[in-house]
Formats: sequence, C-alpha cells, structure tokens
Amino acid sequence: MLLASAVVVWEWLNEHGRWRPYSPAVSHHIEAVARAGPRAGGSVVLGQADSRLAPYIIDLQSMHQFRQDTGTIRPVRRSYYDPSSAPGKGVVWEWENDSGTWTPYDMDVGITIQRAYEKQHPWVDLSAIGFCYVIDFATMGQINRQTQRKRRVRRRLDMVYPLVSGTLPKSQSWPASPGAAAAPPVPACTCPQCLLVMSVKAAAGGPGTSTLQPRKAAPAPPAAPKPALPAAGPKAPDGVAVARGSLKPLAAQGGRRQAASTPALSSASASGSPPGVGSGKGARPSLGTLNRSHLQRLAIAQSRVLIASGVPTVPVKNLTGSSPVNPALAGITGILMSAAGLPVCLTRPPKLVLHPPPVSKSEIQSIPGISHSCRKTTKKQAKKGKTPEEVLKKYLQKVRHPPDEDCTICMERLSAPSGYKGPQPAVKPDLVGKLVKCSHAFHLHCLVAMYNNGNKDGSLQCPTCKTIYGVKTGTQPPGKMEYHIIPHALPGHADCKTIRIIYNIPPGVQGPEHPNPGKSFTARGFPRHCYLPDSEKGRKVLKLLLVAWDRRLIFAIGTSSTTGESDTVIWNEIHHKTEFGSNLTGHGYPDINYLDNVLAELAAQGITEESLAQEKD
Repeated sequence: MLLASAVVVWEWLNEHGRWRPYSPAVSHHIEAVARAGPRAGGSVVLGQADSRLAPYIIDLQSMHQFRQDTGTIRPVRRSYYDPSSAPGKGVVWEWENDSGTWTPYDMDVGITIQRAYEKQHPWVDLSAIGFCYVIDFATMGQINRQTQRKRRVRRRLDMVYPLVSGTLPKSQSWPASPGAAAAPPVPACTCPQCLLVMSVKAAAGGPGTSTLQPRKAAPAPPAAPKPALPAAGPKAPDGVAVARGSLKPLAAQGGRRQAASTPALSSASASGSPPGVGSGKGARPSLGTLNRSHLQRLAIAQSRVLIASGVPTVPVKNLTGSSPVNPALAGITGILMSAAGLPVCLTRPPKLVLHPPPVSKSEIQSIPGISHSCRKTTKKQAKKGKTPEEVLKKYLQKVRHPPDEDCTICMERLSAPSGYKGPQPAVKPDLVGKLVKCSHAFHLHCLVAMYNNGNKDGSLQCPTCKTIYGVKTGTQPPGKMEYHIIPHALPGHADCKTIRIIYNIPPGVQGPEHPNPGKSFTARGFPRHCYLPDSEKGRKVLKLLLVAWDRRLIFAIGTSSTTGESDTVIWNEIHHKTEFGSNLTGHGYPDINYLDNVLAELAAQGITEESLAQEKD
C-alpha cells in the first residue's frame, strides 16, 4: 500500500494497444461505484454518466468493459496521476482529426504537453514518449516530423478527475471483497475466453485459485441491506433489465428453484453465502472447480430458469455454431453480470440486416424529377488566374481601428502584428480585415495563409462561425455515384419505397490537394450501399447529396477513425445510413431525426436548396 494523494483516471484499452481515458464525468461515475464496494453491485452503467455510452457496462470484478449490443469486451484499468498534472487541474489537450472534430490525447501525452506549456516552452518534442510529433505553442499546431503534416491542437478546461488520498492500492483492479488478494496470475492463453474464465474462477475461489481448488469453509458475512429502488426497477442500456426490489446477486434471487435445476452451482445459490463458501453438509463445489463443459451446462440451466421466471433477455454475439467455446463465453458473461446484480438471459443477437432482399433489374426504378441514375466525378482543378489576395478581397472589408480582441487564427491581439510563423504571404502582418457576412475580424496575413493551406478553390470558410463564402469544394477522389428506387420499405418508413445509393471509389494516387501528394491511397469497403426513404424529404436529401458529390464533399482522404489506417478514403462529415433493415450499428433505421440531421450537415457544407438553383444556372 502507498500513502499518497492522487487523481484517478479510468481508462480502456483500444484495438491499437493504447489506453484511452474516459472523460472526467465518466471517471467520477465509475469511481463512485468502485468506492461503494460490492454492495453497489460491482457493475457500472456508463450511460448514466454519458448518454453516448449507453451500450457499455463495466464489470469491476473482471475489470472489463462490455458492449451489450455487440458483445465486444475490452480491458479497463484504474490509473493514478499527480494532482498537479493535467488531469488534476481539469486540463484536456486535444487534436483536430480529419473529420474536423476534436480528439483528446492519451493521458501521458496530455500530461507531457501541459508540463511543457506551464514551463512556457515554445514547443515540445513528443519523441521522448514514442511519438514523432512536435507541438508548437505559438501556432497551437501539431507537426508530424516525418511527413511535416500539420494539425490544429487546443487546450480546454474540464472537470477535475476524482481525487483520492491516504492508502492507494498498488493493484489497478477492484477487489471482490474486503481483504481480497491481488489479481490472479495471467493464464498461458490470453484470449478473452480464457481471461474471463480465470477471472470468474478467481472471484469464486479466492486466493490460490490457479490450482482450481475450493476454499476452506468460513463464516458467512452479514447480509447487506437492500437498497430501495423504484417500483418499476431501473433500466440498464440496450435491453438489460435490473430486477425489481433490490440489486441482489442472481444466484440468491433464483433461490431453491435455481439450485434444484442447476447441479453445477455451488451451495451459495441455495444458502445465500458467497460463491466458494461452504455451508456444511452436502456443500457443492464452487465455481472455481468448474471446467468449460460444466460452465456451459451451468449457463444453459441458468438461462432456462431466467426464461421461466420472465427475466428480460439481452443479446450477446457468438452464440451460433456447435462449438462449446461460444456458449461458454456467453455463460461466463452471464455469470459476471448476474454477480453484479443484473439478472439477464443470454439469447441470440438480433440479426444485422445490411442489405435488402435481392432485387431484379426489372424492379429497379429511376427517381422521378432526377435525370439519369449515375454520376461520375473527376479531379476538378481550382480556377487559375486569381491570387489568394484577389479571392479574399471579395469577402472582406478593411478595418482601420482593430478591436481589442484576439485573432482566432494566430491567437495574437488584432492590434498587434500577426503571429503566423509559416511561409510568409505577400501581405503586411499588421493589416486586419472583417468578413462581410459574419463580421468576424482577422489578420489578413493569417487569412491568406489559411487559404493557401486549404483547397484554394475560390471559397473561404470563417474559422470562428464556419460561415461559407463562395462555393466550397472538397478533395474527394474520382469515383461513381449510382441511385435508384428499390421496392422495399425501410424500418419506420413502411409507407414508401427506398432510394438506394451506391458509391464506388477505386484506390489510386493522391493528387496535390491531398495530404500526401504522389502517395497511393486505399479505398476500403467499396461499393458502399446507402439508403433513404423514397419520400418528399428523402428525395430532397438525395438532390442535395448529388450537389455534395459534384462538389467532392462526401468523401476525403485521411486516417480512418475505426481502423486507424492512414491514406485511405473516409467519410467527410455527411452521415449516411448504410444499414438497411436494422439499426444495430447506429447507421440504420428507424431514426426519426436522421433526415433533419443530414440536412443540417449539408447546410454546414454550404449545400442548401439555394444550391440546387445555383447548380441549374
């Protein structure tokens, strides 16, 4: 045990082996449940702290995060940091990704940046901690030392992470009960299946469970008081229902009925004692003595009892097939969640329906009011002949007496010269201009530099309010867009047929407008099928998507947020529905707000009904 004060940051392990921090609010929520101990159930519903995390539950016994709609399992950990570091001050450092949104740095990176910032260093080199980036505090930019690519960074204030003081455990895991020993040794196999088996057996058998021997009998602790709950019972995300009355472990709720139908259960099921604690004569073996086949039979018997008692079901993936491994994994998951006070019955997951039933060519119809059924794009070059200064002159008014505020590009006062340190444009650094529509003011020097770093297509977007001047175009690679009507209805739109859009972009070589000119790029997942209801609003969205396609705004080349692959074709801030008959991924129907949301996203790119008239002209 260590005597100290520290801030606690809860983190999860992503597919690239990096520990990603939960937000301060979510960490506070997890820490509150962890401090409450076993009486709180040992299960954390993350959706209670952040609605965007509704599918996720953390089991503090196994230190794993479960995503309930897919069954995905990820390790979590509880890390401690100095209270004087960034998380102890509520400072979050973020970088701007390819979609224009902000991503927080890993905690060790953010702490390193904040330390250099506080020491008023002009920049910090992150190579010492394994990253080939330099953070320039003057421009608030991140520079890749290998490719010289630049990204914006920002520093913002958030809640302070939870503070703990006194004795801090060396282990990052949460003990099953007071006085519990350290985490069990890692088994030879480290697949999720075996890790979960070992964690469950360790929880049931206590110290020394690596030999899979039952513990000696011990007096049962006094029963914990039942916390009062609303009559209807609280709801966990995505179909996990908490039983009415109390958060008592499932084995105790099953009572004699479950013990009678489940010979593999320990005596804890009938007596109310914790797993692995003997109850005298006739005590059954603990969970620590069960092998995979026993666990499978336990899961099947447990499911029968749950179904008979009317407990709601929750889907978990990988229940298909005849192998005993997948049902055993599902059973282990059920045991963990049951021990956490969440009575569930594991069923086969809802079926993911990405595509409609087969459609013959004779059933495909063209879309009334829209000519043709296919559109191609090529690399449209920016118009030549106008300098950046000439382009910006159309959108600006000179400001003789600059206001007493910062230029949001270089973060220097407008009354002082521009702080931009890159390639110097042919504009005096102390001149200030005001955009005519939104009236936001900037150094002309900074605006010209920003224009030169963009697509140079004759348009400008205000960096403060995102108002677009001119016609914004993107850097979408060449490809083809097809669109037609198929005779099937989308969930939530039973009164109309469906518009199907098929995007197809082949791999190729990046042009001068792309992140790495001359380097090849990949195009994963094409052709991509997307769906709209064939309603009045659905056809309006399609017409605007055609404008976005012509302006090369639907796709871009960058780094995939799902796979981490760089130099690949990615979506560009205009969401599409790629799931036809279900909504398990969040990219399907029903979604009553989707059409309004995508219209707002198109408007943010400068594409509105006025754009349709402009295209005709």
